[in-house]
Amino acid sequence: MDAAVGGQTVAAGSVLEWIDKAGYACAVGWSASYCVTAYVGNVHFTRPIAPGDLVQAHARIVHTGRTSMQVLVVVEAASPRTREFSIATHCILVFVAVDENGASTPVPLWEPSTEDERSARSSAERRVALRGIIREAMHAESYTEAGTAPRTVFRFLASPSVVNWGGNVHGGTVMRWIDETAYACAVGWSSENAVAVYSGGIQFARPIAIGDLVEVTARLIHTGERSMHMAVHVRAGSARRPSELELTTTCMSVFVDRGETGRALPVPALTLDSDEDRRLDEHAVELARLRRRVPPMPDSLLALGGREG
Repeated sequence: MDAAVGGQTVAAGSVLEWIDKAGYACAVGWSASYCVTAYVGNVHFTRPIAPGDLVQAHARIVHTGRTSMQVLVVVEAASPRTREFSIATHCILVFVAVDENGASTPVPLWEPSTEDERSARSSAERRVALRGIIREAMHAESYTEAGTAPRTVFRFLASPSVVNWGGNVHGGTVMRWIDETAYACAVGWSSENAVAVYSGGIQFARPIAIGDLVEVTARLIHTGERSMHMAVHVRAGSARRPSELELTTTCMSVFVDRGETGRALPVPALTLDSDEDRRLDEHAVELARLRRRVPPMPDSLLALGGREG
């Protein structure tokens, strides 16, 4: 079930689930408290993972606030024959510790002890302000029927098999739903060889509970010469009131069509017919510009694979 369509690579949604699980384990271990995923940023899928590969996900704390923790997760993969691991992706997740009533609760202060860790904390601190700018930019946009771009909508009930011990859907599961819906939209525009190369700006506004009606909408809002930019929104609520679903999660995903050779192919240009189409196209370009301002994590820390945590 982890393989993407075609069976040649592991689906990006499965990798996102692994990332969330590793980060969650690290956050819970540090805070000694139940934690919720608040944000996932800049997941770049730098190389594919093949079914049957050995995979290891490492997580470590790189910054703490009063109730929040920024966790660096590095995913590595290797052929079982060579066992030579290389980085497939890495990202920063933000978790918030909560008490038995669901209220945020303080976490122990993390202090770096090496130059690499001090550099990582500095990078994490600089990301906080930029994260706020990206969040505001995404929340400022509206998506209405005036938009003419292609969209895909999935609707289903949240089953007991996808919830955590707090009674809510795992953040990683929500990210898998996001990837699956965005993939379906990308396939409709290009081909079944579409693959995710980026997922970010993933903001969790509220939890999804067992039995909730879930609606995931992916809309193509921008195309580059070889890229497709998808805005994804997740809404949920009572199945008795399907017209009153509330926004739970937002995300921006970028796909390419790798073709039969594995190299990104040109994709059809999106026609911008309405004012909303043009506004959202500019929004995607602005988000891409903001992503380029994200300060990198130290290469030496990534090479260590976040061995602690």
